[in-house]
Amino acid sequence: MKTKLTEEVSIVLCGAAGLGIQTVEELLTKVLKKSGYHFFATKEYMSRVRGGLNSTEIRVSKKPVKAFVERIDLFFVFSPGAVSRHKHRLSKNTLIIGEHENIMLDLGKYDSDMFEIPITEEAQKLGNKVYSNSIAVGIITGLLDIELTLLDELLSQRFAMKGSEVITKNSEAVRIGYKYAKDLEESGRLIIDIQPANQPTDRVLLGGTEAVAIGALAGGCNNVYAYPMSPSTGVWTFLSQHQKEFDLIVEQVEDEIAAVNAVIGSWFVGGRGMVTTAGGGFALMEEGISLAGITETPIVIHLAQRPGPATGLPTRTAQEDLNLALYSGHGEFPRIIFAPGTIEDAFYLTQKAFNLADKYQIPVFILTDQYLLNSFYDMPQLDIQSLKIESHTIETNENYKRYEFTASGISPRGIPGGKGLVAVDSHEHDEEGHITEDLEFMRKKMVEKRFKKKDSFIKETLPPEFIGDNDFTYLIISWGSTYHIIAEALKRIKNKQIAFLHFKQIFPLSQKTKDYLTQAKKIIVIENNFTSQFSVLLASTFGMKHSESILKYTGAPFSVEEIQERILQLLGVDSVEKQ
Repeated sequence: MKTKLTEEVSIVLCGAAGLGIQTVEELLTKVLKKSGYHFFATKEYMSRVRGGLNSTEIRVSKKPVKAFVERIDLFFVFSPGAVSRHKHRLSKNTLIIGEHENIMLDLGKYDSDMFEIPITEEAQKLGNKVYSNSIAVGIITGLLDIELTLLDELLSQRFAMKGSEVITKNSEAVRIGYKYAKDLEESGRLIIDIQPANQPTDRVLLGGTEAVAIGALAGGCNNVYAYPMSPSTGVWTFLSQHQKEFDLIVEQVEDEIAAVNAVIGSWFVGGRGMVTTAGGGFALMEEGISLAGITETPIVIHLAQRPGPATGLPTRTAQEDLNLALYSGHGEFPRIIFAPGTIEDAFYLTQKAFNLADKYQIPVFILTDQYLLNSFYDMPQLDIQSLKIESHTIETNENYKRYEFTASGISPRGIPGGKGLVAVDSHEHDEEGHITEDLEFMRKKMVEKRFKKKDSFIKETLPPEFIGDNDFTYLIISWGSTYHIIAEALKRIKNKQIAFLHFKQIFPLSQKTKDYLTQAKKIIVIENNFTSQFSVLLASTFGMKHSESILKYTGAPFSVEEIQERILQLLGVDSVEKQ
């Protein structure tokens, strides 16, 4: 088999946890950026510290790429079982690289080519099989003809804390891999001739986890409380690593109940706090969310979705917690829910969440998922300079009333330390914050006051993003992390009758949505859940009766090829006019 790739290459590396697959991803994405390539990377991993099988996908391209694909062009096998694990992604065009004993157990079942390289043996000659990851980096960079000096610089930075010997060993490992790459090219079985893009050197490498964390900083976040829970843990881990630089308080508390109450307390005294958690952890926070609702205390909640119920699949992806965020907390009170569709969204929406929580004194959610948080790609620099931290606290006077009735429903929010008394209570209360049993007047007025704020913030609702021709016939609808996957699939289909409507704010919904729903003759809603939660929300809000759903609830993300195929199946091949 002879394969020459000139546009892009999809590389997958798979091996047991502890072999350094993530190190390969880290080094490669950095060197690809320095070399001028566009790339996308994402990972999947089992819920264990050692053993099992983890893998990462890296797409390298001359054009921007930002979505997961099934196709594998180059497959690195570090452990037995990797081939059978990814069998559905292999084809006759896939070249498998690894050791005979790790591949041949399964390879006979699949029509793929193999190029045997004793990666583990070479690594052990250097003193440790962990050097396998640097050999793989060398092979990939060799196939792309990336300068070794760039890798040497990155290796020095990456392993600086481990000393010169480790740096030297990794440098030797890279050169071993580089030589094997040249042997592979000479064999003619795989030639990668992808020219780097002529792109600005100030592009940045950013992942979803870092984007949420940096967005929080840009929103003025100065305290974060959490209990470890995948896939949300990376956000507060990142912030804890930088807490001295940004004067942050980052605490791992005893449980999620303590976390939510600590953040409510921080806002009460003038802080700007966030909790970061997953569905199981958030379930414990619901009483606290209700407390924020009645005390009208701002709070920002990063809810990273994973498959449930219960522990479910803690390291996989899902969009199953929309209803959890939408209906969380006993009683009725307003809220805002964002669902970033891109890594850029994860930054800007998290920043915006802090300003809106402060302004309207409500809970604001950022719904992400494992796929978005663990994905990376290159992008232009974020526009940080234009963003503002909006604070709406006041200094109290002797006549201060924490829950004063106003035309907008938003009461002046003072913090302790002024001349007035700042009284809050989890009971229903009067304007001064004292408990009340006045059912006919005060209770009624307070409920209406809290919901009156919705009339104001609904004017700031983000409209859905529309992609396509205005005279569309078919409408694809999605929310959250499926954005780039669907956009690329539709770009491949090239059908002007199909339009795409994507939501990055899922509550409250923009009233502009109704016009799109009315025009469409057929609607397809795409979600990573079983019950099509977002289509139910659309139906209850706008009376939409959608025609079809494309649902996935295995714990794996959609792929571009999968979405392309399923859209064509639902619309019928004859209904698609390929341009």
